[in-house]
Amino acid sequence: MSIELKTSYGQIDISNDVIATIAGGAAVDCYGIVGMASKNQIKDGLSEILRKENFTKGVIVRQEEDEIHIDMYIIVSYGTKISEIAHNVQTKVKYTLNQTLGLSVDSLNIFVQGVRVTNP
Repeated sequence: MSIELKTSYGQIDISNDVIATIAGGAAVDCYGIVGMASKNQIKDGLSEILRKENFTKGVIVRQEEDEIHIDMYIIVSYGTKISEIAHNVQTKVKYTLNQTLGLSVDSLNIFVQGVRVTNP
């Protein structure tokens, strides 16, 4: 499935995988994020942190009429304030998708799948 944008020059189709990859890349750049987690924890493994090429497993992009909804599954660092991290991820992902693709995201849901203790 893809998102269709109509411009004066024609139609642009943006794949959900592209949106998921850009959103995942923006989220991982935020402070306090260890990585992206799989949305299918039982099937894919409980402690798997996704690499850049697999961000689409941790991000769900849905389009309902003219609204875009995104669900993101993340792993945070121990000792950080989870609500602040989630807010920062929401802000950065919305900004990045708006600047990169010209998309306005209607809802961005963050699901914290785990907390990791990093070694000094």
